[in-house]
Amino acid sequence: MEFSSIYVFVLACLAINLIPGPDVIYIVTNTMRGKVISGVKAASGLGAGYVCHTIAACLGLSAVILSSALLFNIVKILGALYLGYLGVKCLISVYKGTSQLDLTHKGMQANNIFMQGVIVSVLNPKVALFFLSFLPQFIDPHSEHAALYLLIYGLIFSSLATICNLVYAIAGSWMFSSDKAKQYTQVLEGLSGLLLIGLASKIVLDDK
Repeated sequence: MEFSSIYVFVLACLAINLIPGPDVIYIVTNTMRGKVISGVKAASGLGAGYVCHTIAACLGLSAVILSSALLFNIVKILGALYLGYLGVKCLISVYKGTSQLDLTHKGMQANNIFMQGVIVSVLNPKVALFFLSFLPQFIDPHSEHAALYLLIYGLIFSSLATICNLVYAIAGSWMFSSDKAKQYTQVLEGLSGLLLIGLASKIVLDDK
């Protein structure tokens, strides 16, 4: 595991997690509906769900690595294409002047916000697909410690995602009620889209 790889991984994680998507909507609506603590509980619940996805992805990808390095590389290329798709989607959103962020829907009321956050995260197939697409991009299937690296990278991603979500929980209601909210989300989506496309291109070109 090289420092340069971790550096690129952290940048990619931040680019992805700063995009205001469904998780951010869920967190901010809880904050706006109640207090900051409600948003913090929602963010913590989602974070616990990310750890569950990390473990599941590690178990699945470890089995693939053990069975066939070629199959792992196929999963890796498909994952790169998926990341590229997410990047293009972000740029299209910026071009059209639209955003995934819509706080008009307040979501369902829950007595246990933390547990609801865990369930929302664990049962989201898009999150599972993303973990299976993203983590293999930074792993060498020929490494003796590939499974361990998968776990480490997964936990780093989950930690960074939770930190970003906590920032949204604390400052999100103020951030997205301002007049510059749309401009802010478009800048984030544009930068994140370029980073995702760049990452996907690098992966595809490196494998040729």
